[in-house]
Amino acid sequence: MTARTAWLRAGLVAAAVVVVDQVCKQLVRDNIARGDHETVISGVVKLPHDSNNGVAFSTFSGAGWIIGVFIAVAVVGLLVYFARHATRPLAWLAVGLLLGGALGNALDRIANGAVTDFVKFPHWPAFNVADIAITFGVIVLIFVLERRAPDG
Repeated sequence: MTARTAWLRAGLVAAAVVVVDQVCKQLVRDNIARGDHETVISGVVKLPHDSNNGVAFSTFSGAGWIIGVFIAVAVVGLLVYFARHATRPLAWLAVGLLLGGALGNALDRIANGAVTDFVKFPHWPAFNVADIAITFGVIVLIFVLERRAPDG
C-alpha cells in the first residue's frame, strides 16, 4: 500500500467515526434530558445523557486548557508517527480510529464545553462512540507496533 492510500484510508475512517459519533450524540441530546437515561436492556445497558468535561473516567475534570494541550500533543505525535510509518499494515486503521475519536470528542468540548457520554454498563463509567474508536485504535496501534516489519 502506498503512503497516499494509507492517508486516504485513515482520513475516511476518521471522518466516519466523527460522523457516527456526532450523530449519536445529537440524538441523545435531542431525545434524552441531561441527567436522565433510557434503559435498553434492563440491568445491563442504559443510555444516559451524561456530560464529561474531563478525559477518560472524568479524569482532569475542569482542567479545560490542559486537556486541550494534552490532546493536541497526542494528535501531533500520532500524525508524526503515521507520516513516518504510513505503509505499515493496519497503521491507517489505528490512526483513523484514534484521530476520529479525538476529533469527535474535541468537537463536543468546543461546541458544548463537555463531551456527551451515552452508553452505560453496570460498574463502568458512561462512554460514547468516540471513546470506543479510541479504545479500538489503541488496541490496533499496539498490534501495529508489536508486529514485526517485513524483511526486505
